[in-house]
Amino acid sequence: MTATIYHNPACGTSRKTLAILREAGVEPRVVEYLEDPPSREELRRLYARAGLTPRRGLRAKEPLVAELGLLEPGVGDEAILDAMVRHPILIERPLVETDGGVRLCRPQDEVHAIL
Repeated sequence: MTATIYHNPACGTSRKTLAILREAGVEPRVVEYLEDPPSREELRRLYARAGLTPRRGLRAKEPLVAELGLLEPGVGDEAILDAMVRHPILIERPLVETDGGVRLCRPQDEVHAIL
């Protein structure tokens, strides 16, 4: 099985998800998305495959979200994607893609659904 995890090593949930993958015998491609952010098109593809909107993939707890007004009702998906590309810290993590699908693994046990 092939797998990719969009990972932040400073995030406990991301580290736990990576450990679950490895315990399942999967050695994923690890993308430290703060250093190597996905493109707008890649984000759009991942969210579509996961059945998520960009708003659902937004890390709402991040103070920058409020500063940029991204939770306002009139803010659309395109503006959210633009903000994520400019500020990858706004991408909720960990996002995992396998042959079985894509999941936003919060909580980390969500990864089992695509293993």
